[in-house]
Amino acid sequence: MSKIGKAIITVPAGVTAAIDGQTVKVKGPKGALEVKIVDEIGASLDGNVISFKPRGESNRHMAMWGLSRTLVSNLVEGVTKGFEKKLEISGVGYKAAVQGKNLNLSLGYSHDVIYAIPEGIQIVTPKPTEIVVTGIDRQKVGQVAAEIRDYRGPEPYKGKGVKYAGEFIFRKEGKKK
Repeated sequence: MSKIGKAIITVPAGVTAAIDGQTVKVKGPKGALEVKIVDEIGASLDGNVISFKPRGESNRHMAMWGLSRTLVSNLVEGVTKGFEKKLEISGVGYKAAVQGKNLNLSLGYSHDVIYAIPEGIQIVTPKPTEIVVTGIDRQKVGQVAAEIRDYRGPEPYKGKGVKYAGEFIFRKEGKKK
């Protein structure tokens, strides 16, 4: 039995949800999102409560039960509050700045890295060494943050590079004489 799948999702006031076959659509103050859930799971909407039931007893049915419930829960949270990922840049001369629809990153290469900001994502740089990625789609926010971090991931000797806020970087000792 899936503990996550059994939990119901309460749709808050100001948010509308609709189920059309295997597609769940959610509309709220920050925007509208939809997800197509797998055929192994049945979704039902009773008033302002969304619940899920597996259509079988196999391991895949149980796994998809929890996954489907979490995906729809993320839609509801996204259209009400939104999601945010913070990145920190450390290193001499490493900095970031938003210029129009692009994020300009100076990360120690011979050239600046220009990252085109995707649709539905907002990026702000409160400080030159801090990047905040926000949006209503959790998957998209995480993917954009991962792509930015991938340009120059943190290295273990001095800790230079782009890392998530609060991320622990395992430090190594350098060469000894």
